[in-house]
Amino acid sequence: MAKSKEETYQYRNEFNRNKYDRISLIVPKGKREEIQAVAQSQGESVNAFINHAITEAIERCKTE
Repeated sequence: MAKSKEETYQYRNEFNRNKYDRISLIVPKGKREEIQAVAQSQGESVNAFINHAITEAIERCKTE
C-alpha cells in the first residue's frame, strides 16, 4: 500500500535528522542572490555549492 504524504514527510524528516547536521547560515543582504546565481551557473543547488566550498576550504587548510 502506498504511503500517505504525511508518512512520506515523516520518513524524510526522520532520515534527515539521523543522517545530517543542520547549520543556519546568515549572509549580508544581496549575497544570497549572488550565491544562488553562481550555484545555478555551475549546475548545482545552493546547498551543494556551499558544501563544495566548505570542503575545498577545509582541504586547503589541511595542506597549509
